[in-house]
Amino acid sequence: MKNVTFYIIEGKSFAFYGGIIVSVFFILLGLLASYNMEHHGHIITGMNNQIVWGIPHVFAIFLILAASGVLNVASISSVFRKIFYNPLARLSALLAITLLLGGLSVLVLDLGRPDRIIVAMTSYNFKSIFAWNIILYNGFLIICAIYLWFMMQRSMQRYYPTAGLIAFTWRLILTTGTGSIFGFIVAKEAYQTAIMAPLFIALSLSLGLAIFLIVLLIDCWETHCSLGDGILRRPKKLLGILIAGVFYFVLVYHLTHLYFTGRHGVEYFILAGGGIYTVLFWGGYMFLGTILPLALLYHERFTHSRISIAAASLLTLVGGMSLLYVIIIGGQVYPLEIFPGKEIVSSVFVADTYSYTPSIWEIMLGLSGIAIASLLTVTAVRILPFMPRSLADTDIDETFKG
Repeated sequence: MKNVTFYIIEGKSFAFYGGIIVSVFFILLGLLASYNMEHHGHIITGMNNQIVWGIPHVFAIFLILAASGVLNVASISSVFRKIFYNPLARLSALLAITLLLGGLSVLVLDLGRPDRIIVAMTSYNFKSIFAWNIILYNGFLIICAIYLWFMMQRSMQRYYPTAGLIAFTWRLILTTGTGSIFGFIVAKEAYQTAIMAPLFIALSLSLGLAIFLIVLLIDCWETHCSLGDGILRRPKKLLGILIAGVFYFVLVYHLTHLYFTGRHGVEYFILAGGGIYTVLFWGGYMFLGTILPLALLYHERFTHSRISIAAASLLTLVGGMSLLYVIIIGGQVYPLEIFPGKEIVSSVFVADTYSYTPSIWEIMLGLSGIAIASLLTVTAVRILPFMPRSLADTDIDETFKG
């Protein structure tokens, strides 16, 4: 790593300032949405007493999972000693911090009373997975900051592998905790399964690597940094493996539910009769997020094109968002069958399925999380040296053999 030179980007281009302006615009929209949701109440959203986690939570969990997964690039370098990835480690750790801050911002602003986060941070119920996640998220930010410091400070680099191992272990625990939010909930038939934890870990790895590849391609295009095909070849192949890994766990998840007679109703709802949720599963996740990216990454006609790599990464994000929407929203829309085989006569909680339509306020708030992560990333690379000066094949091959 000592042979690689990093630099601070100049940030004088139209694309640089354009990105800042767009990010600030969406952040302001998010603040406006948060203000209206606090002032008028959540009645202006599409959420209700049955659907308590709306699309802001989809955006938030999407960003939190991506934050955990994007650190995998740095982990490959420090934990698995693949020094080929050393020049990319700084950007990886930076994105882990900014993406998590973006996701947590959406969660906090969606509370309606953001000041209540102080209660969550000072009063812990250790029987609650939510309380554990507060500790995991804050700890992840601190560990990533120290990890990044050890990377950038030459005198601290002897502690760099140890910090990398701690960060690697912590992010696995963090993603397990996020998946366990749904795995531990017994009040929804679509949840309550241990496969949620490994599914979310696999999903985080694919989302994180996809975002990393998109940011790397954009940064190198904007700064005219030499980016060789060799530096893209291994992450591209790894992305395909991770996409296939997510599909495997999704398959196991649905096969497990189909095995249990009591889960046939929710499986039929998701896979066949769920309307928009069925469309998002088969069209959004399976076709756009799995089949098409794998074709772009491995088919001989597309495999050598950088446009194909960018398109496959973007489609991976679309598929991940679709899958999270189906899991989080679809799992709440399908009602719990409290008394199987019995007819309940009541005026509440007896609908065949509940309804949810995201409001513009929720969408604005969710997009602001992405904008916050983007603005923080752009600001950081303008202040500190995160980008390697050259990623050309000749420079990488000469410095990092193997």
